Amino acid sequence: MKLPFSLFVGLRYTRAKRRNHFISFISLISMIGIALGVMVLITVMSVMNGFERELRDRILGVSPHVLVQSFGEPLKNWEEIEQKVKQNPQIIGASPYIQSEAMFRHLGLNQGGFVQGVLPEKLSEVSVVPSNMKVGEISYLEKGQYNIVLGSALARQLAAGIGDKVSLLIIGETKMSLAGISPRTKRFTVIGIFDTKSDADKGLAFVHLHDAAALLRQKDGVTALQLKTDNVMNAYNIASDVNQNLSGDYMVSDWTRQHQTLFNAIDMEKKIMFILLTFIIAVAAFNIVTSLVMLVTEKQADIAILRTLGASPGSIMKIFMTSGVINGLIGTAVGVILGILLALNLPDIVQWIEEFFKVRVFPQNVYFVNFLPTELLRSDVIRIGLSAFIISVLATIYPAWKASRTQPAEALRYE
Repeated sequence: MKLPFSLFVGLRYTRAKRRNHFISFISLISMIGIALGVMVLITVMSVMNGFERELRDRILGVSPHVLVQSFGEPLKNWEEIEQKVKQNPQIIGASPYIQSEAMFRHLGLNQGGFVQGVLPEKLSEVSVVPSNMKVGEISYLEKGQYNIVLGSALARQLAAGIGDKVSLLIIGETKMSLAGISPRTKRFTVIGIFDTKSDADKGLAFVHLHDAAALLRQKDGVTALQLKTDNVMNAYNIASDVNQNLSGDYMVSDWTRQHQTLFNAIDMEKKIMFILLTFIIAVAAFNIVTSLVMLVTEKQADIAILRTLGASPGSIMKIFMTSGVINGLIGTAVGVILGILLALNLPDIVQWIEEFFKVRVFPQNVYFVNFLPTELLRSDVIRIGLSAFIISVLATIYPAWKASRTQPAEALRYE
């Protein structure tokens, strides 16, 4: 197969053994540097994606994606609203709840938090709590039994376990008695403990919807209807569609109002990390400049002969750009392969290090995860690979331009 003249000569220069072995060494260093930079960048971005995914799943697994409420009063006829919003194919679950601030008390220990009255069969549609039960089952919440499910951290604070009686004081609700005004109190039996590794474990408890309604004397309606979407990152647009379908008679909000700042901060950290680690590739690309400048100096006579035979300055420039681009392309390809392999196997590598050296990289009592999560995204790999390749191409422009400016007579004067 016939190759273009510039590409043919450029490939010959890349493969040929050079008189100055130091040039070959610098070229090798440039390829290794680019490969390491690409590998590190892919791995770091995959780890940050993994932590973002775990954080998103744990926080938004408990928090509602979309919330439907009534203006200033309990939400009535939630069953009809559920049927209407589920006509949207992007809504995959709905669950009503009654929520109130409460004070939990057990064995003289007090802890503030929130109590939610839910329907156990509905909660599994919108929350990860039923699938993260440490002890018991959410289905054990039965109407009229006054059972309660506590978060793991809340249970530890109260020193409460399965079968214990926990007193629930509803904040802001009082009752009249012979002793005067006292807070409304009810004793509940602990029948389950959940552990989602999120803030919900510290101050959230679940009771049956009808028990919460009786305790709060809320005869009709619920606090809100929480919805789960098929794409949590598109919750804002889905909430807008739900609001339009409900004709604006209800207040519809999404999770971004409460947690958007957190995820914006994570996204900013990822962008800053990408920019900083890209400098590693840029530093490696300087070695391409060095090796090409030395190669141009070594090939002065060859350049002069080619110019004498009719090669244009543009052809000379393409020859040396080809030589430098090949180095960058090889380094980028090797870095992408190594980065993908490392990102996919990093959790297993960290686990092996923990077992071999008897250490804990992520202690469970310090971090919300006890392993190193990774998530390799194709878009990140493509973006990193293209960035490294473009930097490599840019690094070849000046040396190649200098080669194209070589004057044949000057170069051959001392040959």
